[in-house]
Amino acid sequence: MISYEETVIDGGSSVATVTVSPKFQVVIPREVRELLRLRPGERLQVFVFGDRIELIPVKKLSRMRGFLKGIATDVPRDEDRV
Repeated sequence: MISYEETVIDGGSSVATVTVSPKFQVVIPREVRELLRLRPGERLQVFVFGDRIELIPVKKLSRMRGFLKGIATDVPRDEDRV
């Protein structure tokens, strides 16, 4: 059985707590899936930082097109980086 509880922290954001099943599975809460637009079969990268686990959705390169549009390119650079 997998369950989760949600706790609201200052700033209005919420933190979901999930339970690991006997098969070491967790369910990503609906609110998080909808917020990140996750779909069944989508891949996630798993990173471990100390005692913390982070799941990062893997995006196709074609979906990344234009995400830096409007970024400032007039920042000072070292001569060897121009």
